[in-house]
Amino acid sequence: MKAMVLAAGQGTRLRPLTDTRPKALVPVGGRPMIEYSLLLLRHYGIRDIVINLHHHGEQIEKRLADGSRLGLQISYSVEPELLDTGGGLLKAKPFLQDDTFIVINTDVLIDLHLDQLLQFHHKQQAAATLVLRPDMDADQYGSMDINERGRICRFLDTTMPLQSPGPTRKLMFTGVQVLEPKVFDYMDTGMTAHKFSTTRQTYPRMLSDMQPLYGFCFDGFWQDLGTADRIQEAERRLAAGTRLHYF
Repeated sequence: MKAMVLAAGQGTRLRPLTDTRPKALVPVGGRPMIEYSLLLLRHYGIRDIVINLHHHGEQIEKRLADGSRLGLQISYSVEPELLDTGGGLLKAKPFLQDDTFIVINTDVLIDLHLDQLLQFHHKQQAAATLVLRPDMDADQYGSMDINERGRICRFLDTTMPLQSPGPTRKLMFTGVQVLEPKVFDYMDTGMTAHKFSTTRQTYPRMLSDMQPLYGFCFDGFWQDLGTADRIQEAERRLAAGTRLHYF
């Protein structure tokens, strides 16, 4: 299985830490934040990884090189202009298009068992499975609803045409997802790479077309690393004894 780590963001919320370096290399608990995602993938035998690059991307490539230091095979997808999640995935399509693949944001710290996630994804025969968590601020960041089987029936402002009866849960995306190459069928293709969002464009299209989008409910350790305060919170929790099973 292959994976993509999204690391092209400019890290504006982390300035001035990101004025002269990429967000992916900002230290968290003594190591660059991107290494947490990479070590999680390695723990489950996923070693063939592509990383997209933009803001100070050359520093990431210099630090990680071909990935052999971490026991990985890393390649890079350079974005001269920032392409957002959808454009970044589409540019990496030649690397990802052959089979099921995992996508992880570089700025999340999560103690997720990927084997359980993949088992759920394949059991549901999902086109996309997003790892979701309960959060009081879900609406602020963009929430979605799942039914009792875990199928997504509302994605941001888009509702599935035929909603399933029964109760639903409102959840928030963690930044980890499993995708099938089917997602590329719902992306605008063109002669040149262009900027667009999976959450704002691709997934709403799939939902409207009744594609099987699922949410994997996760209530374990998770921490967003997008601001200095949140990095400090992650470090505090790690120092207090929080363990990541993949270390």
